[in-house]
Amino acid sequence: MSEETISLGTYLFRRLSQDPIGIKNIFGVPGDFNLSLLDKIDDVEGLNWVGSVNELNAGYAADGYTRVKNGFNKGSLSALVTTFGVGELLAINAIAGAYSEHIAIVHIVGTPSTESAKKQLLLHHTLGNGDFTVFHKISSFISATTAGLTDPDTAADEIDRVIESAYINQRPTYLGFPSNMVDVQVPVSKLDKPLNLTPPANNPKIQSEVLSDIIALIETAKDPVIIIDACCGRHNATPEAQKLIELTKFKFAVTPMAKGSKDIDESDPKFIGCYVGDLSYPRVKELVESSDLVLSLGAVLSDFNTGSFSYSLDNAKVVEFHSDYTQIKSAQYPGIRMKELLGKLVEEPELVKTCSKIPAKKLVTDNFEPLVLPPDHKLTQSWLWSNLGNWLKEGDVIVTETGTSNFGIVQTKFPKNAVGISQVLWGSIGYSVGSAAGAVIAAEELDPSRRVILFVGDGSLQLTVQEISTMARHKNNIYIFVLNNNGFTIERLIHGPEAGYNSIQEWENAELLKTFKATNYESFTVKTVGELDKVFKDEKFAVNDKIRLVEIMLDTFDAPENLVKQAERSANTNK
Repeated sequence: MSEETISLGTYLFRRLSQDPIGIKNIFGVPGDFNLSLLDKIDDVEGLNWVGSVNELNAGYAADGYTRVKNGFNKGSLSALVTTFGVGELLAINAIAGAYSEHIAIVHIVGTPSTESAKKQLLLHHTLGNGDFTVFHKISSFISATTAGLTDPDTAADEIDRVIESAYINQRPTYLGFPSNMVDVQVPVSKLDKPLNLTPPANNPKIQSEVLSDIIALIETAKDPVIIIDACCGRHNATPEAQKLIELTKFKFAVTPMAKGSKDIDESDPKFIGCYVGDLSYPRVKELVESSDLVLSLGAVLSDFNTGSFSYSLDNAKVVEFHSDYTQIKSAQYPGIRMKELLGKLVEEPELVKTCSKIPAKKLVTDNFEPLVLPPDHKLTQSWLWSNLGNWLKEGDVIVTETGTSNFGIVQTKFPKNAVGISQVLWGSIGYSVGSAAGAVIAAEELDPSRRVILFVGDGSLQLTVQEISTMARHKNNIYIFVLNNNGFTIERLIHGPEAGYNSIQEWENAELLKTFKATNYESFTVKTVGELDKVFKDEKFAVNDKIRLVEIMLDTFDAPENLVKQAERSANTNK
């Protein structure tokens, strides 16, 4: 009796839907080279096609989906399907951003048949030169690994390899799927073999030496600090980080890229705020930089994440934990990965004994005190971000856009189990709208009552506004706060405050949900402190039961103080 088989297309989607990855929604845009592949989604029970209005937005949505699933420990991978050439190139900005920010996306590209490629046919969506490999080559620079399926005997294994690489490295991967291989039959029994999703083990001898050195530094330190950065969360090391915080009782801070990392509790009295070098609140800067030992977990030392490289930390007192190496002072240990090392550290009996004698210190910070203004005062960024924390609740997903939102949100204290989504390093304007569309899909998978809250400027919104249409089509419940400051304020602050290129056409933003024919929605504009305060105190508004758009009117040059300082530094760097 012959072995039972399934199509290669079905194999792909069943692999993606298997636990622990557990994808339930596939993002992308249909195109003639991927249509037969998309048919196979219906073969997998519980798997849905989302469908975006363009490939760039679909890539952003896949990014947001990964971040939410990762943020609640429900798998950390998403899948994006585009078509050859025109589709995959439109998505490539989103994929580059995911690569930059350590976000795992399997980018599946429906390509022409292998026979068409061999014959170098002059097909549409090609460059007209017979080269069918050029787009694959482009993606190789922004992917952890790539594959172009050609051999039926190895195709299933190649699919597994691409998925495993994305998961382990938390980076995008590329899978070229020819149209004539969708129905190639493979043994269904191959699905019984679990994917290998475990990172390579650390060298035990070297790791033992590293542990001894770190424990010795902790034992002699009098005022240490832990800094949580982006890659700590991306590579699922925050459970170990939180254990380290609880065990050592050390004060801790987050960076802008780590704001809203899973397991990191900002209500903990040892939490001192967001460290952004010279752009930090003075008390945060003092508490971090006066420390005699810095345990840096998953650092991404980019300009916007460090206040234009203004960290004042002596390398001689820093231990850096990274996803693929560790550095103690000036000594680097390749291959000693953060998650395993931290797991061993918090279980080390010698450290447990040492930490049992460490008393918890009382810290005084005033970083999150709400600004008080009279009700008839016009709305300001400072009032918004300092008062927002009182409206947020446990489990919220907060998405902020490149610009005033990314910088303002560091002033907001997050509740427990909140997830923050931003794109501080790549900084693609318009990212947040597409990302929010994927985030709300993931949130609704996990718990329909969980709120997704988007903050986007009026300028950024105009780049990717179409994705609100996708959210309306799927009847997603989401809060969209549009910060209307009449153009690209972050660009005005860097250069050209009155330049025409920083201006945009004014829209009736409060009418967008009507334009996109949302069926269960609420939309309005607020201009004063009292109006927005009333919204935040409205119990019905706090219930996640519809799509809502609130336009917040702000002065053009009103911006968070740290953004103003960052813009000055960026302008000087550009010169």
